[in-house]
Amino acid sequence: METSSKDKLREFLSSFEQLGEEAIAKLTEMIPVITPKKGTILVKEGEVPDECYFVLEGLVREYYYDDGDEVTSEFYTESNSVVSSDHYTDQTPSTHFLICEEDCLLVAGNLEIEEEHFEKFPELIEISKNMLESDLNKMKADYRKFVKASPKERYEMFLENRKDLTNRVPLHQVASYLGMTPESLSRIRKRLVKN
Repeated sequence: METSSKDKLREFLSSFEQLGEEAIAKLTEMIPVITPKKGTILVKEGEVPDECYFVLEGLVREYYYDDGDEVTSEFYTESNSVVSSDHYTDQTPSTHFLICEEDCLLVAGNLEIEEEHFEKFPELIEISKNMLESDLNKMKADYRKFVKASPKERYEMFLENRKDLTNRVPLHQVASYLGMTPESLSRIRKRLVKN
C-alpha cells in the first residue's frame, strides 16, 4: 500500500497550483501517511492530541458522550481535515473521540513536522490558511441552515450535501448527527419514500 498511498498523496498535493513539481516531489517523500484500520481510535476524550490528520481515503467519525448517549458531531471523508484545532494547537485535553469507521489513508502531522514543512515550503502557509478559511466558512453556513431547519429539512440537507456518506454510515449515527432519535429519522425516511 506504500506506493499507492504516496501516489494518492502526490495526487492531492498536485491539486494546489501554488506547489511546483519539485515541491510536490519533496513533500510526497516528507509527509507521513498512515493506514489505520476500521475501528482504530485516533483521539480519545480526555487525551491531548499529538497529531492532526487529513483524510485521503476513508471515513473518520467524531463523537462524544452526553449523559451516557453517544453523539456524533462530525463525519470526515476524503479531502476533509480532521483535527480538533483548539485541542491540538493549544495542547489541551480533547472533548471528543475520533474513530476510523473504515480502513483509512491519512496524512498525519504534528506541530514539529508542520513547522519544518512551513519553513521549507512557505507556500504551504497560504494553502493551509485557505483550507482553514474555507472549512470555517462552510461550517458556519451549514450551522446557520441547520439551526433553522426542521428535522425533515435537516435530513434533506444531509442527503443533498453529504452524498459522500450514502451507504457508508449507519442510520443511528446519521440520526445522532442530525440531532434526532433513530425512530424519528425512520419516520421521516418513510414519509419521504411515500412522497
